[in-house]
Amino acid sequence: MLPTPEITFHGAAGTVTGSCMELRVGDQRILIDCGLFQGSRTLETLNREPFDFKVSEIAAVILTHAHIDHSGLLPKLVAEGFRGRIWCTASTRDLLYHMLPDAGRIQEFEAARRNRRADRADEPPFEPIYTEADAISAYEQSHPVDMEHWFEAAPGIRARLWNAGHILGSTSVEVDANGVHLLFSGDIGPEHKAFHPDPDAPTGFDHVVCESTYGDRIRDDITIDERRQLLFAEIQAALTRGGNLVIPVFALERTQELLLDIARLIETKSLPNPRVFIDSPLASRATDVFASHADELEDVEGGDLFRIPAFHFVASVNESMALNNVTGAIIMAASGMCEAGRIRHHLLHNLGNRHSTILFVGFQAAGTLGRTLLDGAERVRISGRDVAVRAQIRRIDSYSAHADQDDLRAWVKAREPIAGSLFLTHGEAGSIETLRRLMQADGVAQSVVPPQIGERFALPKGEAAKRLSTGRVDLHPEVARDWQNDYAEFSTGLKQELRAIQKAADRREALHRMREVLHSYQDHRRRHKH
Repeated sequence: MLPTPEITFHGAAGTVTGSCMELRVGDQRILIDCGLFQGSRTLETLNREPFDFKVSEIAAVILTHAHIDHSGLLPKLVAEGFRGRIWCTASTRDLLYHMLPDAGRIQEFEAARRNRRADRADEPPFEPIYTEADAISAYEQSHPVDMEHWFEAAPGIRARLWNAGHILGSTSVEVDANGVHLLFSGDIGPEHKAFHPDPDAPTGFDHVVCESTYGDRIRDDITIDERRQLLFAEIQAALTRGGNLVIPVFALERTQELLLDIARLIETKSLPNPRVFIDSPLASRATDVFASHADELEDVEGGDLFRIPAFHFVASVNESMALNNVTGAIIMAASGMCEAGRIRHHLLHNLGNRHSTILFVGFQAAGTLGRTLLDGAERVRISGRDVAVRAQIRRIDSYSAHADQDDLRAWVKAREPIAGSLFLTHGEAGSIETLRRLMQADGVAQSVVPPQIGERFALPKGEAAKRLSTGRVDLHPEVARDWQNDYAEFSTGLKQELRAIQKAADRREALHRMREVLHSYQDHRRRHKH
């Protein structure tokens, strides 16, 4: 009798990031994705924990696409002994050539930066999760495969890749696991997205795993031309204010979509002589990959579109710092959620300027600096410094590379019949719960399951999935905001609140009472332990 496949969710379960699923068939194990957790500091610490599986037992990885929350722990996997193939599309592999080493350099840079901070002088040295050398080794284990062609990932596990319409090279993964028919959505793009045809995949599965990033949101159905007009209005308003327009971008896809739209606006004379600085070496290299794959992309006629005189690709740190002296310009910098990279430098320089504008064009996970700014924070903490928020904070939703609620429902229905279970992953709790209720009402599967990190399920053919072990309940309160988010919010507002107390003696009394609360709590905890 053939063994029943089992699946364990190691990430992107009750969270948006950290995509990693382990599929086991008998003694064969593969991973679908191996991504980095991004968000609150507590969530990010999961990247430093040991893998919850034996690395030496993993036969292969199938990678849905190159985004770091799907690929960013591959270097750690390789550093800890993984020697199998990383299967992906050729264009995904071309992107990994740049993205993985860049991720390794960021790990090394961020570790060095934290160790230089005065407020960490009495703490143990901070080590990078992996190095650039580890990342290069991971790239060398990647192996390209054509779309819609079956390949054997491991004995008894066949797979083929389908266009997911999310970013260049992105796929959904169809798997035949000893006769059990599975589908992993990866990240699904919206209909009529720039560059890519609409998502596609076969019909009729035993179990389907589907992302839920925008499961609680229906976006306005607008054309690419209408989206460009929204962007034009934001650029015009921002530059009229006299300051810079700073756009936190994801180096891959979002940058190229914005450049496409700005180029079209320049061509039509809507934007005369703008200065556009792309301050992300990775975005520059990713743009080169897009240009080299121009014949595969919709809306692009040749790669020269990305190399027009208005676009200035910033390479060195000194060139980046020199942008402090620029005003009335468009500055695009990574990272998209403002958690690392050069964008934090530009936020430090522009957030306090009433004439500047910060424009968000992508998803901001709970607990990130980007989400904090969008939620209306008046002060934020960046690299140990308190910063007042006086700049205009704006948002355009229509650049999202993710399907919204209607798109996700349509994609799942197009996969019917689903004989067993539908798993909803890659989303925050509210998004997943909203989509779960709708999918349950739609009757698309025997059960609709929102798995948690660490949960393991049997995947029988033609029947609902069966839970074999529970997940990590300790993570539930911390996957969005954590105590460090609360501390940053409290500390940035503390000085202002103390100033509101008129007498200096009363301010000292307030501080004294706060210390007393902390000491009394520590005493309570000590007594409780005994």
